[in-house]
Amino acid sequence: MIRVRFAPSPTGTLHLGNARTAILNWLFSRHFGGKFILRIEDTDIERSKKEYEIQLINTLIWLGLDWDEKYRQSERLEIYRNYAKKLLEEGRAYYCYCTPEELEAERKFCQSRGLPPRYSGKCRFLTETQKRRFEIEGRKPTIRFLVPEGEAIEFLDLLKGKMRFLTDEIGDFIIMRSTGIPAYNFAVVIDDALMEITHVIRGEDHLSNTACQLLLYKTLNFNPPQFGHHPLLLAPDRTKLSKRHGAVSVEDYKEKGFLPEALFFYLTTLGGTKEILTKKELIVHFDLKKLGRSNAIFDVKSLLAINRAFIRNLPLDTLLKYTKPFLPKANSQLLKTVIEIVRENIGTLRDIEIYWPIFTELEINLDNEAKKFLKQEEIRKIIQLFYENMEISNENFEIILSKVVEKTGLKIGKLLLPLRVALTGRKEGPELKKILSFLPKEWIKFRLKRALEIS
Repeated sequence: MIRVRFAPSPTGTLHLGNARTAILNWLFSRHFGGKFILRIEDTDIERSKKEYEIQLINTLIWLGLDWDEKYRQSERLEIYRNYAKKLLEEGRAYYCYCTPEELEAERKFCQSRGLPPRYSGKCRFLTETQKRRFEIEGRKPTIRFLVPEGEAIEFLDLLKGKMRFLTDEIGDFIIMRSTGIPAYNFAVVIDDALMEITHVIRGEDHLSNTACQLLLYKTLNFNPPQFGHHPLLLAPDRTKLSKRHGAVSVEDYKEKGFLPEALFFYLTTLGGTKEILTKKELIVHFDLKKLGRSNAIFDVKSLLAINRAFIRNLPLDTLLKYTKPFLPKANSQLLKTVIEIVRENIGTLRDIEIYWPIFTELEINLDNEAKKFLKQEEIRKIIQLFYENMEISNENFEIILSKVVEKTGLKIGKLLLPLRVALTGRKEGPELKKILSFLPKEWIKFRLKRALEIS
């Protein structure tokens, strides 16, 4: 059975790139009828926080993801320590007493000669006397994996094809920190093996980790999973998507009023299709190989267009559920009616806040641009005609409009714009007929009269 995992660290909000990785793993597992595992990698004691974990889980649920099993690394520390002990006993790992200053000096030495940073391995052959002396000095050792020399590590990546690394370029890497906490590569290998993960699908920034992990799989006699490293999510300038580009987390876009269905769809396809597909359809058609090898560009304009499409097509009750947090005090039935009126004109749910006062407040805000427009003599005459006809008639708007057309000789389009600005304070927005059908007649008259009073 296919078993994949998403393994976030609860050190902040969920980045869009990580969300995409979660979605791709989830779709892969559901396409093949497999299992999707959530593993919280919370071994970074200083940065991991419970509130981030709670927020992370809520964000995944908001995106529409579910999981079949859940684990937390902080509850598995003894497992990692036992495997580290095993490697020490077999001579495949050793204690390293190097200080941060010594390691920094080694790094600079390699750098000065144009070499990649690589640990020299000088603690490989320490005597017991040397170890005791370091311990008397108060040094707390890390545990390093003894990387074999002169070997090539080869594997077939599901997306990038044949990959090859040389052990001579790696250097002995840390598997247990001096605090007794496992290093990333060590914990990941043990967890993936014991959780029987069959496929590791992750960003290509993890590609270099794969060589170290395969060495550990081999040494610990674990069967390695298949690896697939997908392209990274980049900003429009083709640099790594970061805060300098604006919103970069799922929470950011949730707060901006984007729908989870839209964000899910966009992060899956990244504009690769113009046809809007349901989640079930995305599962059926999912193909990991279609992700290609080129880095993906995150384009907010494309996401906004998709969000508009989902707002227009989702059931009203679903939109009401998503919109309610933005207007928590709003009457639900009233809000549902307003959503139905404005859904064709909004790009995000937050845009409803722009139109909300039109339907809920007698006196709307008229900015300087609106006042300047309404003060024009020709515009005032049109508004005056509408006001006078509403004063003396209870007829519906179409009849009143036809009378104003008859009196002015103007086309309907030229008449509706002044009316729209007087009633909404805006030159664009929902269909005017819908607004007029919703607003009480007294509200319409009040706003028309107010427009006429602008000096």
